[in-house]
Amino acid sequence: MTEEGLYLGVLRNSTVDTKTGELVGILVEPSDDVDPRLYHLDKEGHLVFPFNSIRSVKDVIIIGGQ
Repeated sequence: MTEEGLYLGVLRNSTVDTKTGELVGILVEPSDDVDPRLYHLDKEGHLVFPFNSIRSVKDVIIIGGQ
């Protein structure tokens, strides 16, 4: 979910730096209402968000703009 309340999709995975163990990003399966061309995608078509763009984690994850 964006700070503006747009539902982006379902969290499917995360990426980790294998040397440091640091969480690098999250991978989100886009909802049908999202135009994936507006976001960075991985090779499977998941939306990719850097970990530092996460603003809040509760029942939903809020992603801040960059």
